[in-house]
Amino acid sequence: MPALTEFSNLLFLDGEWTPSAGGFLTTFNPATGDAIAEIAAADATDVDRAVTAATRALTGPWAAVPPSEKGRLLNRLADLVERDKEQLGRLESWEMGGLFGLEQQLFVPNLISTLRYFAGWADKVNGETLPNDGYMGRPTFAYTRREPVGVIAAIVPWNAPLMILGWKLAPALATGNVVIVKPAEEASLAILHLAGLAAEAGFPAGVLQVLPGKGAIAGEALSTHPGVHKVSFTGSPEVGRRILRNSAETFKRTTLELGGKSPNIIFEDANLEAAIQGAAMGIFVNSGEVCAAGSRIFVHRSVHGAVLDGLAGAAAAQVLGDPMDPDTTMGPLVNSAQRDRVLAYIAKGAEEGAALISGGGVPAGPGYFVQPTIFAGSNDMTIAREEIFGPVATVVPFDNDADVIRMANDNQYGLAATVWTNDLNRAHQISAALHAGAVGVNGWSPLAPQLPWGGLKASGIGRELGYEGILANTEAKTVTIIL
Repeated sequence: MPALTEFSNLLFLDGEWTPSAGGFLTTFNPATGDAIAEIAAADATDVDRAVTAATRALTGPWAAVPPSEKGRLLNRLADLVERDKEQLGRLESWEMGGLFGLEQQLFVPNLISTLRYFAGWADKVNGETLPNDGYMGRPTFAYTRREPVGVIAAIVPWNAPLMILGWKLAPALATGNVVIVKPAEEASLAILHLAGLAAEAGFPAGVLQVLPGKGAIAGEALSTHPGVHKVSFTGSPEVGRRILRNSAETFKRTTLELGGKSPNIIFEDANLEAAIQGAAMGIFVNSGEVCAAGSRIFVHRSVHGAVLDGLAGAAAAQVLGDPMDPDTTMGPLVNSAQRDRVLAYIAKGAEEGAALISGGGVPAGPGYFVQPTIFAGSNDMTIAREEIFGPVATVVPFDNDADVIRMANDNQYGLAATVWTNDLNRAHQISAALHAGAVGVNGWSPLAPQLPWGGLKASGIGRELGYEGILANTEAKTVTIIL
């Protein structure tokens, strides 16, 4: 059992650990169902205090920090995350049920690399000089400045909180913004520990604040507060719509990453062993609680049977159990509500006539586990149309390129897609035709700080990471000097 941070029942507000005005909530271990700790639950009063502190830092001590020093602070934070990598991973795994090995191999390393990548950008955010036709017959010198958006609310999900927070936090701080973090109520401990590391790194008070709490209270207050200039949210379309409506009242900028129903397309010329392994990873990793989960697996009819057999074998090979155990390959879902949601979709698949190839049940014992589940079905079934957010995939046959493009794009989401083929021309043509923010070819969901991430349609608005992350956290100001 990992050591709890001594500040687990406090907010990190204006550089201090402080009690919440809103009371407490309880966090649970999803592998056992046991309570872990009481977490402070911020309310509107706490949000108002945080916005006041953030505004003071934005125009005061943080504005006075030179760009290169901002980069040094981000690199120092990355050093401290690296030092505490094991503790951070254990806290996150313990609280949300993801594998500790995955924390150490992907989630925490991705946070570190994202902090370092944007640290390098801190003194390289440039404007442009703009040749133009002059002003009433007089020449001009015109240029743009890229300035921080201001106070940014980062509302983070429970499925990979440290990694996704890094996507929001690093570019925002590199470009001179200040950030108020609202972690998911199911997973706050690792982010609270990160707040302590930011203070240790030397960030001025008010630059990074962490307000755990309920979305309907703390998240709502952040999205409606007139002193918040941008909301960056990762989560469900339903909550994203509410944030967008709230933000409209004060014309806040928004970045919304709202999930997906990603197609995983296996052509007849693909390396089937690699494709089956990659498709299995795309639905079973992190118990399927992944926004880019490849939950619609489209397979050319000529290899449909072979892929079904391979996926059934991959499902049977999963070892469900304690996320801290190195032999475990799949942990629990985050809570009982999510488990019940996934089971309801499995029942719906059977009701609509999908053929159950593997799984579909709940193993004996404590915790919120669901067996890895593979259906053979059609693209019009509920399980192939709605985001399940669990280890459930639907395998659908197709006959030709036009057929699979039509089916892949016939969905409200457009976050990610995967294409498995050894035909380079086909790879480019299919990638161009898919309605998705990111396409991986012969590999599922490549992630790196340099690669922009975000979706189309119901998958959200805007992009994170890469240079797009710099643009998303700055405003362009035009200055024209009449000579």
